[in-house]
Amino acid sequence: MSDIANAYIPPAALTGSMRDFRVPGGADLLRRTEGFFKWQNLRRENGLWPFSRATEEGPSTVCWAQDDSGNKMRGVNFASQDYLSLSSHSGIKSTAKETIERFGVHSAGSPALVGNTSYSVALERKIADFLKMEEVVLYPTGWAAGFGVIKGLVRSADHVVMDMLSHSCLQEGANAATNNIHLFRHLDNEYCRDILTKIRSKDKENGILVVTEGLFSMDSDTPDLAALQALCHEFNATLVVDVAHDLGCLGDEGRGHIGIQNMLGKVDIVMGSFSKTFASNGGFVACKSRAVKEYLRFYSAPATFSNALSPVQAATILKAFEIVDSPEGRAQRSALMSNVLSLRHQLREAGLDYYGDPSAIVCVKMGTEGVARLVSQRLPELGLIANLVEFPAVPKGAARIRMQVMANHSEQNIADAVRMLKTARRQAELQFEDINQPASVAASVAA
Repeated sequence: MSDIANAYIPPAALTGSMRDFRVPGGADLLRRTEGFFKWQNLRRENGLWPFSRATEEGPSTVCWAQDDSGNKMRGVNFASQDYLSLSSHSGIKSTAKETIERFGVHSAGSPALVGNTSYSVALERKIADFLKMEEVVLYPTGWAAGFGVIKGLVRSADHVVMDMLSHSCLQEGANAATNNIHLFRHLDNEYCRDILTKIRSKDKENGILVVTEGLFSMDSDTPDLAALQALCHEFNATLVVDVAHDLGCLGDEGRGHIGIQNMLGKVDIVMGSFSKTFASNGGFVACKSRAVKEYLRFYSAPATFSNALSPVQAATILKAFEIVDSPEGRAQRSALMSNVLSLRHQLREAGLDYYGDPSAIVCVKMGTEGVARLVSQRLPELGLIANLVEFPAVPKGAARIRMQVMANHSEQNIADAVRMLKTARRQAELQFEDINQPASVAASVAA
């Protein structure tokens, strides 16, 4: 084992979470940030802070990266979200270069003013047709789209009924819009029905927005969308489905779980992100009427008061949709799923378990936060770049290493990643056991 295994680890670096510092006390708004930094820096100094890393050559399958202290690492990359490997696609890069020559690099305005370009107008139409919806509104980020659609439609007397594992952007949008927020158990449509029944027994006048995701990224599972939409019709509610992680990369035609479940054009509102499959930043909201589009354009602040997507972004996303909606896109989805299934099989063969159904996200179970942090600490030295996910992003005691698969990963990349993860897990468990054994036992062993 390396020196990492023999290094002293302060117990405080293996315990606690970011939730401990979410509501700091004290009148000085700036000084009260110091508690979090002290805890964070203790982890950083002991090689246990794997966040805020930067790649040095883009999200390729093997790349150089550095941590937020400037320490460099090279490894097989399962940390980037480039599911169809389009960020380095020759057609995408050519489109970006041509667009810069024609338009420059800046939209220079809000979509409500003159920030749109012919590319963004064409992109709205492409997405609407792709999803069999009537209209689309573009947003500067996927996060802005999730926050903006809820804040744009929901008012203080309305209700938001949301799967409890919905993404941060959706939860923050709900919190900003109303105090009437009701969380239902993950994927539990009957629990959702009970909530809707209780709301409508007391309030028949105000709106209800039901919120879920096409693919939940931490657990890689999906709801019964037809049943949820039927519930919304029954209780005069509106359904929003976030398709950030499945659109483009799942299903024969790349329509994600909305397509797989035969719900194209049947969901009230679809929102998503371009940053997972479509080689750019940005997001969208698709709806069934021009009235909803225009309302969101002027009453959803992230759309109204943010700069529009740059012409380079809009053009490359449009090109990515063309690739996704082509035989080449189908081939890339097939390669991606082949890699996903291979990774899952090899993990099981190595004695490692994971969450959910086959998708580009394969979250490997680690259990306690302490073990997961020790695993993550070892990965760069072994040559694997992957993301640690811990409480409060996931339940306490359910930490995981999140592996994000790309279509261009090779079988060797996958085999190397599994081997390194297995080694790190074995070493970490031994070290964690040694750190936590009672002092009396440790003394007897030393004697």
